[in-house]
Amino acid sequence: MKKERGYQISLRLALIGLSVSAFFSADAQCAMCRAVAEESMYDDAYGFAMGLNAGIIFLMLIPYFLLTALFLIFFRKQIAGFFKSFNEIH
Repeated sequence: MKKERGYQISLRLALIGLSVSAFFSADAQCAMCRAVAEESMYDDAYGFAMGLNAGIIFLMLIPYFLLTALFLIFFRKQIAGFFKSFNEIH
């Protein structure tokens, strides 16, 4: 019973964390990309700087998606057991 309660709490915390992080804007740039983006802003190419930033964020997300997929592949039996026991409780 205590293990199941711990899973419920961790699931709720994960969902809260994901929903809170979805509201924040992420600005991720290396030093060289930032210099190019700042230089292009003086030429009224603000769209170029925003596109560069969006590309960096896109490239940053790919490893996280791959790690999530690997996690789901390796732990699918434990995850399925968790949801089965969760459905039995409710």
